[in-house]
This record gives sequence, C-alpha cells and structure tokens, in this order.
Amino acid sequence: MSTKPENVDTPQGLAFALTAYVMWGFLPLYMKMLAHIPPTEVVAHRVIWSVPIAGVLLLLLGRMGDLKAALRSPRVLLMGCVTAAFVSVNWGIYVWSVGSGYALEAALGYYINPLFSIALGALLLGERLTRAQMVAVGLATLAVVILTVETGRLPLAALGLTVSWGFYAFFKKSLPIGPNQGFLLEVLILTIPALGYIIYLTATGQSHFANVRFDTLLLLGCGVVTAVPLIIYANGAKLLKLSTIAILQYIAPTMIFLVAVFVFKEPFGGARMVAFPLIWAALVIYSVSLLREMRRKGREALTEAAPAREP
Repeated sequence: MSTKPENVDTPQGLAFALTAYVMWGFLPLYMKMLAHIPPTEVVAHRVIWSVPIAGVLLLLLGRMGDLKAALRSPRVLLMGCVTAAFVSVNWGIYVWSVGSGYALEAALGYYINPLFSIALGALLLGERLTRAQMVAVGLATLAVVILTVETGRLPLAALGLTVSWGFYAFFKKSLPIGPNQGFLLEVLILTIPALGYIIYLTATGQSHFANVRFDTLLLLGCGVVTAVPLIIYANGAKLLKLSTIAILQYIAPTMIFLVAVFVFKEPFGGARMVAFPLIWAALVIYSVSLLREMRRKGREALTEAAPAREP
C-alpha cells in the first residue's frame, strides 16, 4: 500500500506559511532601522548570523549528513554558488530599496515575480503559456512601461528584485538537496566573502558592528529575520497544496505596499495609481488560471486512479 502523503492543506502548514509571510511583510520596518548602514554591510551580517541558526536546525533534524555530501560534490557546490550569488544580489537590492525610500518598488518587484517566473519558463524551458497567462504577463509589462514613461526611468529596484529572485528560484529547483540544507549551503558559501568584507570594514574603521550598541543588536538580529522566516516557510510549504502557496505568496508584497504607503509615507499617485491596479488585475487572472488548471489536473488524476469497472 502506498504511503505517499495526500496533497491536502493542513492547519500546521497554513500556520507556518502565514507566519513566514507576515514576518516578511513586516521586514521593511526592521530594515528601515538599518537604513544608515550600507546595504553591503547589512547583507554581510545577514549571511554570517544566519549560519548558526540554520546549522543548529540541521543538527536538531539530524540532516548534517546531506550537507556534508553536498560539500564533497563539485557539481552541487557550483550550483550552490550560483543560487548564493542570486540570493545575495536579491538581499542587497531589497535592503537598499527599503533604506532609500523605494519600498513601493520592492512590493512591485515581488508582485511581478510569479509572472516573471512564467515568462522564464516559456523562454528557457519551452513551456507553453495559456491565454490567461499571456494576458497576465502582458498587463505586468504594460505596468512597467507606464512607470518607465511617467518617471523617465526603469523601475530598477523592482526589476532587480524580480529578476534576481526569479533566477534564484529557477536554479534552486536544480539544487539536489532539501531547502534547509540548501539554505545553509548558500550562506556557508557566502560566509567567506562576507567575513572578508567585515574584517576589511573593521580594519578601516568603517564597521558599524560593536561601535554602537543598538546597531550591534540590529545587525545580530539580521540572522533571525533572515533565516527564521525561510525555515518556517520551507516547513509550511511541505504541508500545503501548491495552489494555496500560490495565493498566500501575495501577503508579503501587500504588507510591504501598505507599510510603504501608510508608514513610510512614500508617494502613491500618478503612474503608480495605474500600474499597481494593472499588476493586481494580472495576478487575479494568473491565480484564477492556476486554480482552474490545478483542479483540472486533480480531476484527471482521480479519474486515472479510479479502479476500472468490470463489464
């Protein structure tokens, strides 16, 4: 008899996923307090202080053997370097955008991300787009064009976040280890340049760590706000249907949007009042299309699994 777990939503999975997305939604408030520190220094501390948290988790789970095997594999190490590079770029752009008054662009970037992933699949994997998906991608592209024409520049922070996270997710799929082991592998790879950079800042008197108590505490906390939501999310995703995760992923950018407008008082007018509704419409079309496709596949799977009746 098969012991494969059912593809169903569980209360534990929903609690984990909601917790992770809400934590990501409030993350701009934390990063705003670090706005006076260069983004590169913040990212370096995010890397360094994530290592002990992720390491302790793997020890508790008894999964360090998977990590040791990955460290002995040149292929896995190379793939880990690629995903580590993309996630570090993503973190850097995010920290910079929040600290520099572009949190709305960060929200836009994460809204566009699932639509970019669809386009990426079509371009790199030859996946066929449905009509609804083409409309959704078209609306997102139109929103970017409107913002570009209105402001006279590309929304680089939004596009940078979209592209870096999209390629991170694309290559992450090929990393042949679990999400927790993969995260620790990535931060271990990044620890070498991060430590080197922190040593350089300390030697040249530019480091904010250990100089001001509040800054030190905030930088130490970077490990918690980086690693904990990712770990919680990874465990929640295992206990939810993909369609549920696809809908829940909009919680974080929506919270970032609300924080940017109502807490940071970033201007929301002109082109943004047109572009954001276009993105929201695109996401509704994408989500409805995704849910219909998953229901269709579910019905087909049930039909195939049903025992044939005797004549």
